[in-house]
Amino acid sequence: MNEVSKEKENNPESPEKSEDREMAEIKAIREKLSEMHSDIKKMMEYSNRLRFETVLESSRQEYSNALLNHLFEDIETGLERNMVKKCPEKKNCTSAFTALLQQNAGLIKQSKVDDTPIFDNRKKLDELRCGAPYSKCEKCFSEVSNLFIKQVKLMRSMRIYADNQERKPEISALETGVVMSEILEPVSNNQRLEILRAVAFETKSFSAFSELTGLRGGNLLFHLQKLTESGLILQQHERGDYMITEKGFKILQGLNEMYLSLQYSPLHNSLEDPIQKRKEKPDLTF
Repeated sequence: MNEVSKEKENNPESPEKSEDREMAEIKAIREKLSEMHSDIKKMMEYSNRLRFETVLESSRQEYSNALLNHLFEDIETGLERNMVKKCPEKKNCTSAFTALLQQNAGLIKQSKVDDTPIFDNRKKLDELRCGAPYSKCEKCFSEVSNLFIKQVKLMRSMRIYADNQERKPEISALETGVVMSEILEPVSNNQRLEILRAVAFETKSFSAFSELTGLRGGNLLFHLQKLTESGLILQQHERGDYMITEKGFKILQGLNEMYLSLQYSPLHNSLEDPIQKRKEKPDLTF
């Protein structure tokens, strides 16, 4: 018998120690199995998440494509229906408007839209307006602006676009007194607002305003003077027709944009045709 065997015989392992060693080994195996189970679970969760994200992205793309097709049809229908019919520049303008609106509409395919592309597209539209050769061009630009606002409201309703929080300082710097006296107060009267809307795209005479508002003599003159003194309209010459000023048109356009933005807040309303909406409701657009 060798010395090791003799030592084991002389120092046999107690049952308690043997049991403790087996329990330690079992514990170690359990811990290893637990780690393996955790790793497998993480791999399955990761795989499922990737599969879910893939399906979600695919669905989002299909949804975005459907909306984009709708917006493209909306652009074509809106421009064809509401632009000036007889104009030598209609073909060129339609092409430019369509390109701009399609570029802006394409933003809905993004998962997140910041202010920069919206601002750039709005700036391009303003630049086109500045180069407009005729007074009647404003009718076409009004329709383009309406379509543009509709697209932006759709992006907001999809929660992919929100106004930049950096605009807060601009609101804080708002001079409320000036806003009240130069913007809100002059158009706070329904008849003055009707007068301003009436001269948006053409001149009007005193008698035309009288027929429009039902006012006569001094009562009508009071409202015309209020709009004239505020710089919203002007008279071409003594006893001549009245026309809108640049300031007046910007205020009118701003009111129109606010009105339209409120009309397209919910997603299902965002997809409604603005022309059809005007047929169903009182004509409040300018």
